[in-house]
Amino acid sequence: MRWLEEMLDAEVRERAFVLARGEREIPGLLWAPLDLRPGHPLVAICHGASGSKREDYVLALARRLARDGICSVAIDGPVHGARRGRSPDDRALAFLEFSQVWSGDAAMTDEMVADWRHTIDALQALPELGAAPLGWWGLSMGTILGLPVVAAEPRIGAAVLGLAGLTGPTRARLELDAPAVACPVLFVAQWDDELFERASVFALFEALGSVDKRLHAFPGRHGAVSSEAFADSAAFLVRHLAPRAEGFERPRG
Repeated sequence: MRWLEEMLDAEVRERAFVLARGEREIPGLLWAPLDLRPGHPLVAICHGASGSKREDYVLALARRLARDGICSVAIDGPVHGARRGRSPDDRALAFLEFSQVWSGDAAMTDEMVADWRHTIDALQALPELGAAPLGWWGLSMGTILGLPVVAAEPRIGAAVLGLAGLTGPTRARLELDAPAVACPVLFVAQWDDELFERASVFALFEALGSVDKRLHAFPGRHGAVSSEAFADSAAFLVRHLAPRAEGFERPRG
């Protein structure tokens, strides 16, 4: 793991890194409370199809979790952020290119699952972090790619998924992996989602193997996720992860 720049303020330490997995480079960001010590939980955050690891809501969620004593990590998606190389930082173009990869690259899901698991391994090997409770947060592309991560990774103890359905080029993969998801899940849906038909969203939720799963539906289109939805998802992860961290006492107030 190669550490890059570090940003520090009164609440949160942000560290950029690049991690090698074979010939692939994984660009990422780690956010941590200032009093980082072994026992702080870690949440993996996956951004959507037109964004990057520096998406505004990713930064806001990571900072919110840090205030509750939870570390966060985000890596760029398959054609996003620092993985774009010299390509322009264009949201519409990134969305189009992701759609093309989603449709045409049969290895995309497996490669991103491997990238995420390699990243989690590297971070949990750090003495200042350790093998603390692990969570997942990912909507839209964060579920298209993230549900297979949650299904494959037994260390994940709670997951926020949603804004996706049993449709699209990797529908068969999601149908295969959904029953293997066993951890508690909060599934977020937008009632007027124009990208994923409501019936397909409900079908994906129903297919999840988790005994403890709940669906929170909010008004609005795909991109109109409310601050309430973000607050609910952060509270869900804190409730499931922070109390179980060995030697860790959740901050009060």
